[in-house]
Amino acid sequence: MNSQEKFYWLFGGILSLLVLASCIGALLHWRARGNETIANLNARVRAWWVMVAIIAVNFVLGTNATVVLFALASLFALREFITLTPTRPGDYLPLVACFYVLLPVQYWLIAADWYNLFAIFLPVYGFLLLPVLAAVSGDTEDFLARVTKVQWGLMITVYCISYAPALLLVEVPGFSEQPRNNLLLMIYLLTIVQMSDVLQYVFGKLLGKHKIAPKVSPSKTVEGFVGGGLAATGLGTALWWITPFTPLQACGMAAAIVVSGFLGGLALSAVKRSLGAKDWGAMIEGHGGMLDRLDSVSFAAPIFFHLTRYFFEP
Repeated sequence: MNSQEKFYWLFGGILSLLVLASCIGALLHWRARGNETIANLNARVRAWWVMVAIIAVNFVLGTNATVVLFALASLFALREFITLTPTRPGDYLPLVACFYVLLPVQYWLIAADWYNLFAIFLPVYGFLLLPVLAAVSGDTEDFLARVTKVQWGLMITVYCISYAPALLLVEVPGFSEQPRNNLLLMIYLLTIVQMSDVLQYVFGKLLGKHKIAPKVSPSKTVEGFVGGGLAATGLGTALWWITPFTPLQACGMAAAIVVSGFLGGLALSAVKRSLGAKDWGAMIEGHGGMLDRLDSVSFAAPIFFHLTRYFFEP
């Protein structure tokens, strides 16, 4: 089965699930009007229709479209992070460098298939450049905290998220030679991450009793994490056929994605709470901002990328 056929089967299944979810959501809305949980679930389903359409178009257009799409996603996520994080006039130069130099160069390195520089560009050169630019301004008030916030925002919203399209750079023998197979690998990552979030939400609402970190994320429960995580891992195992993995290997990879994605969501929820915000933004109905959708990806993408590269590249 070639990548095009795999794509049709995968998205046929996803569309079937979305149709089913939309019908169930409409029925629940009709039977329990005004229920906040059902309204939130229906908003998430509507947002999923949009996201799946974008991913489908992206698959058809190919590699460059994928890089541009994620560059825009990082741009919106970085803007949300900086908007919620207090800054001063002395941060102007570092922010200009983040938005207009470091972000586009990072994604250009992916498009240019320059892995050796892609992997170190931001954590080395970007990390060192930002405090220098901040020092040039002469503003030393809360210097360490200000620089750290900008560095951390850049690493989470640009460097870590860029590892999702960087899966296009992985060369797995017998798999990557076929056009668009690596795009399927990226879609595999995104599907498991997003379905894990949804399933943890559903299991948490249905069975959740024991909160994991109530002051950080009240909706995250042990039952939601275990039930949703196991279901998402099962889904990842069932989707082994779009990856270079065996079913057992796909199970392990999906479990790693689920756990790292959960930890990413938890860590960035703590950042939001420290800033007194419920969501990073309001860009996506039912999902908050762009970073609310990519918080799990920011942790899962680098882990999945390096596991794949370490164990499956020669």
